[in-house]
Amino acid sequence: MIIKILAEGGNMKPGPALSQQLGPAGVNMGQVISKINESTQGFKGLTVPVTIDVDMSTKAFEISVSSPPVSGLLKKELGIEKGAAEQKKLQVANASIEQIISVAKQKFPHMLCKDLKSAVKTVAGTCVSLGILIENKPAVEIETDIEEGKYDKEINAEKTETSPEKREKLDAYFVDVHGAQEKLKKQEEADKEAAEAAKAPKEEAGKEEEKPEEKVEEKK
Repeated sequence: MIIKILAEGGNMKPGPALSQQLGPAGVNMGQVISKINESTQGFKGLTVPVTIDVDMSTKAFEISVSSPPVSGLLKKELGIEKGAAEQKKLQVANASIEQIISVAKQKFPHMLCKDLKSAVKTVAGTCVSLGILIENKPAVEIETDIEEGKYDKEINAEKTETSPEKREKLDAYFVDVHGAQEKLKKQEEADKEAAEAAKAPKEEAGKEEEKPEEKVEEKK
């Protein structure tokens, strides 16, 4: 019997949904949950696809864990909750190439990429859709840089640690980017309010013009 679920990495708890699926199998739920948490310990804070293979004759079971999606790994790596709603206008983080390599290494065994370099480029592509800068640049530009070999040294060395000095510079750059984004957002909100305020009197005037003329009956 095959049971597929989504589990919170390292922190799965008993629940009705799991009970309904495991009940017919007759296996010990506590043991299953303990095994799942042990197997997903490295994915804390992420939702992880898990497959439970139960031998109905012996009640023995095996747990297999699939890798979380690239977007989930990136959010965990960068400490963000979600991507940008408008990727071309907003950025939510500034990643180092080392962080991109780190995510690519985690996901590589579950990808169809031929080598780590291809996996790194794929992860950079996901950064485009999430609104994540890489090395102070739009991720789409980094994809080209990766293809042209600019980061071959870091990729071949499988470098995953960002130096404190580099991290500080990346963070400082993003502070400026975030400030500019907030300024633009406030300006757009102010422009929208001004446009609505200017529109209101015109609408009122239009309503006045549409009012039918009152007929005054002459007294006989």
